[in-house]
Amino acid sequence: MNITNPFLDRDGDKLREECGIFGVIGSPEAAPITALGLHALQHRGQEACGIVSWDGHEFFARRGLGHVAQVFADQTILSELPGHMASGHVRYSTTGGQGLRNVQPLFADLARGGFSIAHNGNISNAMRLRQELVDKGAIFQSTSDTEVIIHLIATSRYPTLLDRFVDALRMVEGAYSLICMTPKRMIACRDPLGIRPLVMGKIGDATVFASETVALDVVGADFVREIEPGEIVEVRQDGRITSHRPFGEHPPRPCIFEHVYFSRPDSVSGGQSVYEVRRQIGVELAREAPVEADLVVPVPDSGVPAAIGYAQESGIPFGLGIIRSHYVGRTFIQPSDGARHADVKRKHNANRALVEGKRIVLIDDSIVRGTTSMKIVQMMRDAGAKEVHFRVASPPTGHSCFYGVDTPERHKLLAARMDLNEMTKFIVADSLAFVSIDGLYRAVGEKSRNAACPQHCDACFTGDYPTRLTDLADKTAATDQLSLPVGKVA
Repeated sequence: MNITNPFLDRDGDKLREECGIFGVIGSPEAAPITALGLHALQHRGQEACGIVSWDGHEFFARRGLGHVAQVFADQTILSELPGHMASGHVRYSTTGGQGLRNVQPLFADLARGGFSIAHNGNISNAMRLRQELVDKGAIFQSTSDTEVIIHLIATSRYPTLLDRFVDALRMVEGAYSLICMTPKRMIACRDPLGIRPLVMGKIGDATVFASETVALDVVGADFVREIEPGEIVEVRQDGRITSHRPFGEHPPRPCIFEHVYFSRPDSVSGGQSVYEVRRQIGVELAREAPVEADLVVPVPDSGVPAAIGYAQESGIPFGLGIIRSHYVGRTFIQPSDGARHADVKRKHNANRALVEGKRIVLIDDSIVRGTTSMKIVQMMRDAGAKEVHFRVASPPTGHSCFYGVDTPERHKLLAARMDLNEMTKFIVADSLAFVSIDGLYRAVGEKSRNAACPQHCDACFTGDYPTRLTDLADKTAATDQLSLPVGKVA
């Protein structure tokens, strides 16, 4: 992701995962399998993608802007990526015009041979590390925090590549799942808290790694297990697999928003069906925030499982009161406010025959800025809905994410600026309710949130960040220094 990501002004009204990663070693069809796996992860990143392969003698790479089906349009392109080992990446860029230089996997020729890396997550001290490296003479080719890891490996004084890799990761903070390739091995790992997901599977004798289990399903791989938090899995060219745990044991904090929104509903995360968790969130929401109504309507597509759960628990009929067009690009990609606002209407259309004269319960996965929610409420009213009650399948998002999720600065989050009554008036709903943080934890199989040691990363809801935020602290300190009156010293 872009190294300046946490502090950029963004236009979207949804939380967005930054990327998905996939890798395979031990298959003569490594690149085609990787392309298929990336296609299954397309929802995690729709602006750019890339694949790097190794044929036993040389690394090959192809990267491009656009969807997987556009960049890897035919077998001829994939034939230019030979070998038994390949890794790939899908991403969202954080600003327009970033071009190809940040598209992953990144590749570098190190002293001990070629090295490629695909990264899901965000390094929260990347700017400080980058400055230290630049001061020592490092030359960066991208603005990606991922490139910081490559430079840390290159400058490490440890003798073996694996030791250099561990040494580099000991210096970084934040969240990462990584798939790396060298001429001799594929390396997959998760950060010590397991904030970002990574799973392992098998296709015959080949080993596969992916951000989600759905990618294993699509390529025909059998699920083996999740990569554990803090674990480094090394797969050699002969198929030998070695597990390393150099970072000690830490209470895991996997991102809870994988269950709410990011993962595909046909994935399994933390041993649980993502679809079933989302349905259960709807059940909890119906118990916590009941309302007299005639119809439960999901905001498609992400609100559907929770709406089904709400309808089942409340006894209110479920109906597709909003129809989504699947042939419209994501609203935040558009270059102007006018185009984005028009896209809301083109993407969602009210099913007037169903909602007219009805009291509606609208179910969505989250509210970020609130602008899209306001437009959808108005769409229901324009279609003749008598009442519109908004229910949200996550707690209020009042804090920015610094672990690889594309969120606005905090002062642009609706829940950071307004209380519940103010938010209700802003989106012009008859009522508004969010599932509680404990209700969310119950839906994922916990009795409640353990405040002393939370079972997940839920910082976007609670502000309880599980790691240091060095770059944010440095930026805040610099801003405070600039705001001091002339002649004052901090």
